[in-house]
Amino acid sequence: MRQLVAFVLLVAIAMEIAEAQANWPRWRGPQDNGSTESGTYPVKWEKVLWKAPLPGRGCSTPVVWDQRIYLTAPVNGLDAVLAFDWSGKPLWQTTLGPEQGGKHRNGSGSNASPVTDGKGVFVYFKSGSLAALEFDGQVRWQTNLVERFGRDTLFWDHGTSPVLTEKYVVMVRMHHGESWVAAFDKATGEMRWKVARNYETPIEGDHAYTTPLVVQHRGKEALLVWGAQHVTVHDTADGKLLWSCGDFNPEATEYLPAVASPVIAGDVAVVPYGRADRGQARLHGIRLAGRGDVTATHRIWKREEVGTFVPTPATYKGRVYIVSDRGGVECLDAATGKTIWSDAFPKASSSYYSSPLIAGGKLYAAREDGVVFVARVEEKFELLAENTMGERVIASPVPVSNRLLIRGEQHLFCVAAE
Repeated sequence: MRQLVAFVLLVAIAMEIAEAQANWPRWRGPQDNGSTESGTYPVKWEKVLWKAPLPGRGCSTPVVWDQRIYLTAPVNGLDAVLAFDWSGKPLWQTTLGPEQGGKHRNGSGSNASPVTDGKGVFVYFKSGSLAALEFDGQVRWQTNLVERFGRDTLFWDHGTSPVLTEKYVVMVRMHHGESWVAAFDKATGEMRWKVARNYETPIEGDHAYTTPLVVQHRGKEALLVWGAQHVTVHDTADGKLLWSCGDFNPEATEYLPAVASPVIAGDVAVVPYGRADRGQARLHGIRLAGRGDVTATHRIWKREEVGTFVPTPATYKGRVYIVSDRGGVECLDAATGKTIWSDAFPKASSSYYSSPLIAGGKLYAAREDGVVFVARVEEKFELLAENTMGERVIASPVPVSNRLLIRGEQHLFCVAAE
């Protein structure tokens, strides 16, 4: 019996690894960590397989399922979902209503990335449109959260992507005003639950552009949300608050929104916070456990000189990799928060908005001016290549089946190793 159980577990693990190699269902990948251990990916862009023109500027990261690529973009002033095949050929585009354009120079109405469960594609836009689409582009259902719950008061453009649990697609709004977490049936779009999530903060401290993470809590599915200077974990069945952790801004500093999302490494949530672009970096390690308010008991480490404002960290083999807004690169031990090594990409006037990717032991970081750096990072930092896309890049690189997908301002690129 033990041998049978072991065999079943091995098969399940093998299938999960195979899926990770073939699919990229969320903006930070199958494990939400911005990394993949498998595959051979390019260093120098000597083999650009194809580039497909895009109809409008969007900042969302593409997702991939069964060698089909899905992304969001504006089309003639309308929110749209686009699909491409593995050769870069457009398959379909579905429009969902009027676009609400971006305010930030790098923003758009299509900041939120799609997500797929292998059965359909779920999308959200700044206009408030939340929709589920079939893989042939047909709309399964559509609703508008701005019309239902009012406009957000964010100073900049909505950035939170939808999240899929076993049963629901979940959206959050964290701003100055009524903030909430809400779950919608994946099949029908019917709202199953909605809970308030409100905290008093200094000005702009309650604004968040982060994406939640699905985690485990005592063997059950839960949702980790970071924003308003609190980490909260909710039961995905009903939204009930399971535990929370605060005290991320004891000095009550103003104008500290949450932009970079947390990342999980083992049983630690690594939470970036603060304006790293202004020398106000903060990074906290929070143990994933407990009940109620765990502020005083579950913060296992914190750093106040290391962090990132916009790019979300990646984790790889128990280590945390941070690319700061100005190109600093830091490798930390996830359990202790201690720096293993620190380095930097070449200095430039441009910043980093794309989140780093680690694929096969190499780190890929796209600067906003379209330069993509490649570095070896497992034991030490070694810059390997500097590749120029020829257009701005805000979305994060996607690794699938030994290819890299890079969404630029005007094109979707596919690059392969030799």
